[in-house]
Amino acid sequence: MAKKKLFTATGLMVGVVVLLVLMQFIRIDKTNPPVNPSEEFAALANPPQDVALILQESCYDCHSNTTTYPWYADVAPASWFLKSHIDEGRSHLNFSVWGTYTEKKANHKLEESIEMVEEGEMPMTSYTLLRPEGKLTKEEKEKLLNWFRSIKKG
Repeated sequence: MAKKKLFTATGLMVGVVVLLVLMQFIRIDKTNPPVNPSEEFAALANPPQDVALILQESCYDCHSNTTTYPWYADVAPASWFLKSHIDEGRSHLNFSVWGTYTEKKANHKLEESIEMVEEGEMPMTSYTLLRPEGKLTKEEKEKLLNWFRSIKKG
């Protein structure tokens, strides 16, 4: 007497497809919190235009309240991973609320930013793989680092 298989390959594939379809009903919140211009980093620090562009293309999607969500933000589970990164990024550094930081905290955030960019940890590879325009060239990296150093107090 042959044992009855609990799952067949076809049954497993159907189950996976059903699960993937059901996952699409669990949506992420893509609403950006409001931005008060008087607290926004670029408005307060007034970076040169080229540095402002670097910040916009390489930092602001995860480190501000002005995230531009890509097409895959509508596809679970990629959307969940993306939202998790954005929430974590904003919790560590949010350029949209820079004006609420004390001088000590702002300087600390600049020090951390310098360290993360120098070590190649920011922007994250998972971000630049899907958004190649966010990858920093050597020149952009130096320009950003020099500007961060120039505005750091103390």
